[in-house]
Amino acid sequence: MAYKRLLLKWSGEALAGKNGFGLDADALDRAAELVRRLVENGHEIAIVNGAGNFWRGRLSKNMDRTEADQIGMLATVMNGIALRDALTRQGLKAELMTAVPMPTVAEPVDAVKARRFLDEGKVVIFAGGTGNPFFSTDSAAALRAAMIHADVILKATQVDGVYDKDPHRFPDAVRYDTITYDEILENRLGVIDATAAALCRDFNLSLLVFSNSDPDLVIRAAKGEKIGTLVVAER
Repeated sequence: MAYKRLLLKWSGEALAGKNGFGLDADALDRAAELVRRLVENGHEIAIVNGAGNFWRGRLSKNMDRTEADQIGMLATVMNGIALRDALTRQGLKAELMTAVPMPTVAEPVDAVKARRFLDEGKVVIFAGGTGNPFFSTDSAAALRAAMIHADVILKATQVDGVYDKDPHRFPDAVRYDTITYDEILENRLGVIDATAAALCRDFNLSLLVFSNSDPDLVIRAAKGEKIGTLVVAER
C-alpha cells in the first residue's frame, strides 16, 4: 500500500449526478461504495467536498463576497450530511466535522479528535470550508490534510493530470508525470489555487491529480499506481 491515510478532495458536482444540480441518490451511493472499497483495502479516509452542486460564486456581481462564500460553506455542510448518511448505509462509521459551528448537526473541526476517529477506522468528512470567506475548498483540503497528517491528497478532475496548458484547447499540451508546487505557481497552471499550493508546499503534502472518468482510478491511485500527475514540494 503506497498511501494509508488519504484526503479525498471531491467536487460538489460529483454528488449531483446527471442533473448537475442538487443531490442525486445514485451518485451518493456510488461515492459511498467507492469509500467502502478503499476502507476494505486498509486505507484511512477523510473527505473534503465542494459545493458546486448547490452554489458557485455569487448570485450577482453586486452580492457581497463574504455573504456569497458563507452560503457556499453552508452548502458543503448539506453535502456532508448527505454523504454521511450514504456512508452509514454502506455499513461504515462516519463522522461529520464542520468549520462553521452548528452543534446540533456536526462536530466542530478538531485535529486531535479527527486523527483519533481515523485511527478507529471511521471516515471523517470535513465541511464548512476553512470557516472563513475568500478561501476555496482546495485550501480547506490542504489545511485538513495537514491536520490529519495525510499521506496524500487525491483530487479527481475532468482531465487526467496536470498539463503545461489547457489540453481541451491545445492538442499539443504535455502532461507532467511529476511537478512541484513552485512550478505550478510560477507557470500559473491553475490545477489548485495559489493559497492551497503554498500550503501544500509548506507542509510537504503530496497531491495526486487524475481523471474522474472511472472510480477504479481512485482505487489504483491509492495503491500507488502511476496515474495522473503527482505534485510534490520538491523533486
